[in-house]
Amino acid sequence: MSIYLKRQQWKLGLFILAVIIAFSSLLFTDNLVKRLAGEERKKMELWAEATREIADIDSEVTDFTFYLKVIQYNETVPVIVANQEGVILDHRNLNPSRIGNPDYLKRQLLLMEKKNEPIEVEFFEDERLYIYYNDSSILVWLAYYPYVQLIVIVVFLLIAYYAFSTSRKAEQNQVWLGMSKETAHQLGTPTSSLMAWFELMKEKEQDRVMLEELEKDIKRLEKITERFSKIGSKPALNNENIIEVIDNALEYLRVRTPKGITFEKEYSSSDSVKVPLNIPLFDWVIENVCKNALDAMEGKGKITISLKTRDSSIYLDISDTGKGIPRGRFRTIFKPGFSTRRNGWGLGLSLSKRIVEEYHGGRIFVHQSALNEGTTIRIGLKKPADQSD
Repeated sequence: MSIYLKRQQWKLGLFILAVIIAFSSLLFTDNLVKRLAGEERKKMELWAEATREIADIDSEVTDFTFYLKVIQYNETVPVIVANQEGVILDHRNLNPSRIGNPDYLKRQLLLMEKKNEPIEVEFFEDERLYIYYNDSSILVWLAYYPYVQLIVIVVFLLIAYYAFSTSRKAEQNQVWLGMSKETAHQLGTPTSSLMAWFELMKEKEQDRVMLEELEKDIKRLEKITERFSKIGSKPALNNENIIEVIDNALEYLRVRTPKGITFEKEYSSSDSVKVPLNIPLFDWVIENVCKNALDAMEGKGKITISLKTRDSSIYLDISDTGKGIPRGRFRTIFKPGFSTRRNGWGLGLSLSKRIVEEYHGGRIFVHQSALNEGTTIRIGLKKPADQSD
């Protein structure tokens, strides 16, 4: 569990860091926009002052060059000058293709009036002009920039995460393949040797009980070798009687579990339910799920196996009376590296998920669980095409 939790902590830490960076960027840009908006307000007030000085015939100012430049060099801030009656007298930096439309100018005037408080210019006691302005195109783009930047960052992270996940999955597949092939190879040699010794002992008529148990263990080793040889590649599926497969797996487990554990079947062993299966691998899934149930019950309890048919699917439920699983870990238990046992590797249920979902096209999940009451793991498989309703 420590490996999985460390990985989750790293992911959480990186996510929090990304949120802090994004929030800081938005905060910085928002502050910058507000400062630029203040600068534009000052520019408009300076323009108003220039207009006022130019219009004031009693003004002592004789050099209007500076003020004229303020007006002339404004190429970004949309401006409308109107009189007290709202009649538009002049405008600047509006859409050149639409300035001939009086309705467009009126709409722009209303927008500017709502956006910023107009600057009043008093020429005479009874005559006033009002300068209306909007945010410059630069300011508008800058206001949207952090959101565009955030979207770009999110899209980049999603693409990077997808690429990383795909690469990691491909790498994991290669690891599974290499490990499985190597394990099958390593098991094959001693298994063949044991078979030879077994045949020799049969010829010498050794203890029959001992020979029977030895034969079972050799067959078990052969099955394990076959399982590992199939993990690395897509196995062939045949229409098999799933009830027979379940019964054989339970028979193997029953004699190897504590006496305090009982098995209960909610189906008839005489029935025949055909499902596309690879027996060595699916048998492994049943064993893994049951072994996890045994760990949860700690030597005392009941495992119940039921089989249900619905539409085009078959559902195998394996229930225990163990300590249960918190709802927040329903998906976590199938992640590689997650284990509730101190020395566990967390591969059993992860391997089972791979076998069920990638090799058999089914689903495996926690159907229900309650703390200190038990858990039900459900395996959903598709019926053969000729048996679907």
